[in-house]
Amino acid sequence: MATVNTYLNFNGNTEEAFNFYKSVFGGQFLAVQRFKDMPGCEGMKTDDQEKLMHIALPIGGNILMGTDITEPMPPATFGTGISISVDASSEDEAYTIFKNLSEGGKVTMSMEKTFWNALFGMLTDKFGIQWMVNYDYDKK
Repeated sequence: MATVNTYLNFNGNTEEAFNFYKSVFGGQFLAVQRFKDMPGCEGMKTDDQEKLMHIALPIGGNILMGTDITEPMPPATFGTGISISVDASSEDEAYTIFKNLSEGGKVTMSMEKTFWNALFGMLTDKFGIQWMVNYDYDKK
Protein backbone atom coordinates (compact mmCIF):
# COMPACT_ATOMS: atom_id res chain seq x y z
CA MET A 1 0.00 0.00 0.00
CA ALA A 2 1.17 3.54 -0.69
CA THR A 3 2.45 5.76 2.11
CA VAL A 4 1.57 9.44 2.42
CA ASN A 5 4.12 11.78 3.99
CA THR A 6 3.88 15.52 4.60
CA TYR A 7 6.21 17.95 2.79
CA LEU A 8 6.29 21.55 4.05
CA ASN A 9 7.65 24.63 2.27
CA PHE A 10 9.07 27.54 4.29
CA ASN A 11 10.41 30.97 3.43
CA GLY A 12 13.94 30.54 4.78
CA ASN A 13 13.27 29.19 8.28
CA THR A 14 12.92 25.46 7.60
CA GLU A 15 15.87 24.61 9.84
CA GLU A 16 14.38 26.55 12.77
CA ALA A 17 10.97 24.94 12.22
CA PHE A 18 12.36 21.41 12.02
CA ASN A 19 14.52 21.84 15.11
CA PHE A 20 11.31 22.91 16.86
CA TYR A 21 9.42 19.84 15.55
CA LYS A 22 12.31 17.61 16.62
CA SER A 23 12.05 19.09 20.14
CA VAL A 24 8.33 18.26 20.17
CA PHE A 25 8.38 14.76 18.66
CA GLY A 26 11.95 13.58 19.31
CA GLY A 27 13.85 11.39 16.89
CA GLN A 28 16.72 12.07 14.54
CA PHE A 29 16.75 13.65 11.10
CA LEU A 30 16.96 11.12 8.27
CA ALA A 31 18.37 13.73 5.91
CA VAL A 32 19.65 17.32 6.07
CA GLN A 33 20.70 18.64 2.67
CA ARG A 34 21.59 22.23 1.83
CA PHE A 35 21.39 23.84 -1.58
CA LYS A 36 25.18 24.38 -1.50
CA ASP A 37 25.61 20.60 -1.66
CA MET A 38 23.67 20.39 -4.93
CA PRO A 39 25.57 20.33 -8.22
CA GLY A 40 25.09 23.55 -10.17
CA CYS A 41 24.32 25.75 -7.16
CA GLU A 42 27.05 28.26 -8.08
CA GLY A 43 24.47 30.60 -9.65
CA MET A 44 22.42 30.81 -6.45
CA LYS A 45 22.70 33.67 -3.98
CA THR A 46 25.19 32.85 -1.20
CA ASP A 47 22.44 33.15 1.45
CA ASP A 48 20.21 30.75 -0.49
CA GLN A 49 23.02 28.19 -0.78
CA GLU A 50 22.95 27.82 3.04
CA LYS A 51 19.21 27.15 3.11
CA LEU A 52 17.76 23.66 3.32
CA MET A 53 17.02 21.86 0.09
CA HIS A 54 15.60 18.88 2.00
CA ILE A 55 15.13 17.75 5.59
CA ALA A 56 13.28 14.68 6.89
CA LEU A 57 12.10 13.79 10.41
CA PRO A 58 10.37 10.46 11.07
CA ILE A 59 7.28 10.75 13.29
CA GLY A 60 5.54 7.49 14.02
CA GLY A 61 5.25 5.56 10.77
CA ASN A 62 5.42 8.68 8.56
CA ILE A 63 8.03 11.25 7.64
CA LEU A 64 7.68 15.02 8.00
CA MET A 65 9.79 16.66 5.30
CA GLY A 66 10.53 20.22 4.32
CA THR A 67 12.44 22.70 2.19
CA ASP A 68 13.23 26.40 1.97
CA ILE A 69 11.69 28.21 -0.98
CA THR A 70 14.29 30.16 -2.94
CA GLU A 71 14.12 32.44 -5.97
CA PRO A 72 12.73 32.25 -8.60
CA MET A 73 9.96 30.26 -6.86
CA PRO A 74 7.12 32.30 -5.34
CA PRO A 75 7.14 32.47 -1.52
CA ALA A 76 5.26 29.88 0.50
CA THR A 77 1.87 31.05 1.73
CA PHE A 78 0.12 29.78 4.81
CA GLY A 79 -3.60 29.52 5.30
CA THR A 80 -6.49 27.23 5.99
CA GLY A 81 -6.02 24.79 3.12
CA ILE A 82 -4.30 22.05 5.10
CA SER A 83 -3.72 20.82 8.66
CA ILE A 84 -1.41 18.13 9.96
CA SER A 85 -3.27 15.66 12.17
CA VAL A 86 -1.41 13.94 15.01
CA ASP A 87 -2.98 10.82 16.53
CA ALA A 88 -1.52 10.47 20.04
CA SER A 89 -1.16 7.14 21.83
CA SER A 90 -2.35 8.48 25.22
CA GLU A 91 -4.07 11.47 26.83
CA ASP A 92 -0.78 12.57 28.36
CA GLU A 93 0.99 12.42 25.00
CA ALA A 94 -1.83 14.40 23.36
CA TYR A 95 -1.65 17.15 25.99
CA THR A 96 2.16 17.27 25.81
CA ILE A 97 2.28 17.45 22.00
CA PHE A 98 -0.45 20.11 21.96
CA LYS A 99 1.27 22.22 24.62
CA ASN A 100 4.66 22.00 22.91
CA LEU A 101 3.39 22.67 19.38
CA SER A 102 1.34 25.67 20.55
CA GLU A 103 4.37 27.37 22.16
CA GLY A 104 4.61 30.75 20.45
CA GLY A 105 1.65 29.91 18.21
CA LYS A 106 -2.11 30.34 18.44
CA VAL A 107 -4.61 27.87 19.88
CA THR A 108 -7.74 27.80 17.74
CA MET A 109 -9.52 25.09 19.77
CA SER A 110 -8.33 24.07 23.23
CA MET A 111 -7.84 20.38 23.99
CA GLU A 112 -11.30 19.15 24.91
CA LYS A 113 -13.17 15.89 25.25
CA THR A 114 -15.51 15.67 22.27
CA PHE A 115 -18.86 14.11 21.45
CA TRP A 116 -17.05 11.56 19.22
CA ASN A 117 -15.26 10.15 22.29
CA ALA A 118 -11.89 11.73 21.69
CA LEU A 119 -9.63 14.36 23.17
CA PHE A 120 -9.09 16.93 20.43
CA GLY A 121 -7.56 20.37 19.88
CA MET A 122 -6.37 22.61 17.03
CA LEU A 123 -3.62 25.18 16.76
CA THR A 124 -1.45 27.14 14.37
CA ASP A 125 2.21 26.88 15.35
CA LYS A 126 4.64 29.78 15.37
CA PHE A 127 5.65 28.92 11.79
CA GLY A 128 2.08 29.20 10.44
CA ILE A 129 1.46 25.44 10.17
CA GLN A 130 -1.97 24.22 11.32
CA TRP A 131 -2.12 21.13 13.55
CA MET A 132 -4.90 18.95 14.91
CA VAL A 133 -4.05 16.78 17.92
CA ASN A 134 -6.32 13.85 18.67
CA TYR A 135 -6.53 10.95 21.12
CA ASP A 136 -9.35 8.43 20.59
CA TYR A 137 -10.62 6.91 23.85
CA ASP A 138 -11.84 3.81 21.99
CA LYS A 139 -8.23 2.67 21.36
CA LYS A 140 -8.08 0.68 24.60
